[in-house]
Parts: sequence; structure tokens; C-alpha cells
Amino acid sequence: MYINVLGAGLAGCEAAYQIAKRGVAVRLYEMKPKKMTLAHKSENFCELICSNSLKAARIESAAGLLKEEMRRIGSLLMKCADKCAVPAGGALAVDREQFSSMVTSEIKNDPLITVIEGEVTEIPTDAITVIATGPLTSDALAEKIISLCGGSLHFFDAAAPIVTAESIDMTYAFTASRYDKGGDDAYINCPMNKEQYEAFHEQLVNAERAERHDVDVQNPKVYEGCMPVEILAQRGIQTLRFGPMKPVGLRDPNTGHRPWAVLQLRTENADKTMYNLVGFQTNLKFPEQKRVFGMIPALRNAEFVRYGVMHRNTFLDSPRVLCSDYSLKANGNLFFAGQMTGVEGYMESASSGMMAGINAVRRYRSQDTVTLPRVTMTGSLARYISDETVSDFQPMGANMGILPPLDNHIRDKGERAAAYSGRALEELDRLINALDR
Repeated sequence: MYINVLGAGLAGCEAAYQIAKRGVAVRLYEMKPKKMTLAHKSENFCELICSNSLKAARIESAAGLLKEEMRRIGSLLMKCADKCAVPAGGALAVDREQFSSMVTSEIKNDPLITVIEGEVTEIPTDAITVIATGPLTSDALAEKIISLCGGSLHFFDAAAPIVTAESIDMTYAFTASRYDKGGDDAYINCPMNKEQYEAFHEQLVNAERAERHDVDVQNPKVYEGCMPVEILAQRGIQTLRFGPMKPVGLRDPNTGHRPWAVLQLRTENADKTMYNLVGFQTNLKFPEQKRVFGMIPALRNAEFVRYGVMHRNTFLDSPRVLCSDYSLKANGNLFFAGQMTGVEGYMESASSGMMAGINAVRRYRSQDTVTLPRVTMTGSLARYISDETVSDFQPMGANMGILPPLDNHIRDKGERAAAYSGRALEELDRLINALDR
């Protein structure tokens, strides 16, 4: 017998790996390369579409804690990510092509995993199944899921542009991380003075956007963390200066002062030949991206190797339909994983795939499924997306706010974060062996 996994993105690959790791055969269905979406470019699994950053690396941060929990449980994606890391200050970022290639190789060379190429249009009933088809689920399968779950929500996600390193005018830029954390070569910073910023802002909010025929362009529903920069800018002239263009923690060596606003560029690959515009997800037309972003002095001659795009995402009303083990309340042999469950972020998606895969095996062996304790980030995410008291459900990424309070209040923010992480990892280590029983 075997377990089905639909989708070879981050959640699907992690689920398939965890199932095979426990000695159960997997049939992994992936529609690429026979059918590609507008957002996908590579035939490899685990293609990173928006950014190459997996967020903060420090264990004392929410994102860092989640990744450390995954390492200790034995995550394939964390093993690959650590091997493909590129400089990113305090974040863990990867060479995206090297990362997806490595994951693809691990999956395809696993003797217990059979990859089946082609679009799945029906929900399988032949075996326990993990659905991890992601935010770009094909229309035919999405309709089946909607019917099964009584409806789903739709929103749109945006990706940031990428420019070549050699086209960045370093006369108007400098390398540094905020507050000198993580080395001085992690980011290229593109400063602007007040006059330059205000002229840029005016053009940005008035720039022409790409037409969408499958979204309400007047009121698109987008992840706050992936909000198009032009929509953020509409909220007020100072919004970007307190968001993706905040200058805090940086000092321009050319002036000796903090810039009025700054765009950070993060390396895309190990060779540092490409950089993405951090926080500049966009739905502007391609010529407008070149024109408006070229108003930033360091990007006046920038060569774009990828323009920003906006694409469809789909997620379930999970508190109504999913259990904390990621199984469907109406059918315990059907599991969901990834962004369609309402977890937000690459590693959050992978963690849901990890737990869905582990629990699919436990269901296969007639064992009780498991949900990690609430003090862990992995457990809190699973409980949040299945919490029936959450009425206006929106996607959630790793954050300390979803963890239960500490027994003793700690005033210092850094010490408090360390206490949260220490508590989580101590509890995880105590229970971790039970995951393989």
C-alpha cells in the first residue's frame, strides 16, 4: 500500500519525505512540467516564487524557532536550505535554484517515492491522501476542494523584481546590514533623500498597473506580508518609510547620516550576481516597473532579470474544516498542507507538510495522530489554523503572539523571546521520539 501526496511544492515534498522516511511508499503527483502556471518558471520541485528568504535565522525569533524545531524533527527542506544558504544578514536566505534542485534530487532518488507527472483533477479515494497543491491549485482540482469543503477564500500574492548585480550603480549605494548585524555585505542599500523619495512616491502611486481579469482590482485581497508596494504607498506618503523603505539602523557612509528612505537589495544566489528588491512585490506593468523603480538613484540603469508579478492564491476556511493534525474534519483519511491551510510563509508551509506527512503515516498504521504542544511554534500554527473561535480567518505566519504566555513576565524583549524559544525546544526534545513510534 501507499499514501498519496498531491503537489511537489514545499509542503508536498516535506510530506512525501516524512512519509517515506517512516517506511511507507508514496505516490507524489505533480503537474509540472506537463502543465505550468504563470508564476512557475522551473521544472524542479519546491520552486521559490516570491522571495529567496526563509526569514530570520536567530532561534530567539519566531521564524528562527520554527526552523530549529523543523531541524530537530528531521526536515528535508531545512537540511537543503542550510546547505544552500547565501548571505542575508540575520535571515536565512538560499540560492533558490540550488535549493529546488537539491530537494528535487532528494525526492526523485528516494526509492519509496514514485513521482507521477500530470494534473490531478479529482481527489483520490484509493488511499490516504495529503493535498498540498498550494496557492496555485489548478482550477479543476480547486473546484473539487471547494465542493468538498463548502467553499474557500481567494486572494492574490505578489512577487518582487530581481536585478543584475553589475547593473546596480554602487556610486549611489552601500553595503550594510541594519545595526551592523549579520555582516556588512548582506544587503546592498539604495538610499534616497527627501526630494527623491517624494518624487518617487508620487510616480509610484500613479503608475499603471497590470490588468487582472480574475480579481477585483478595486479591492484585491492580498497577504499583508506580500502587499504590492504601490498599494502600500497609497496609504500615505510616509508608509513606505515605516515599511520596506525604513532607514532605521543604517548610516550612509557617503553622507555620514541616516538616509531619508532606503531600498534594500538582497542577494538571490551564492554567486551574488542577482539581487531582489526587498519588500517591493508589485503588480505594475513591466515598463512602469523599469521607469518608476529606476527613479531610485542606485537603480537608474538597473537590468531586470525578472519583473514583479501578481498571481492567484487560494486558502481554506481552515478553522471550520480542518483539525489540528491537518486532517479534514469530514474525512480523517484526507489531509491538507501548505499555504492552502492558511499558514503564511515558506517554512510555515513546509512545517504543515511535515506534520501532515507524519500524521498520514500514523493514520495509515491506525495510530493516534499528533499535534505538537502549543508552546512550540509548529504546534501553535497547527492550533491557530484549526481554532474554531477564529471567525475572520486570515493566513498566519510564525510569530511569538500565537504562543501561550510565559509563567513569569519578562520585561526585556530579547530575554522574553529567548525564554519562549527555550521553553519550546525543551518541550519538543522531551516529546520528539514519540513522533517516530
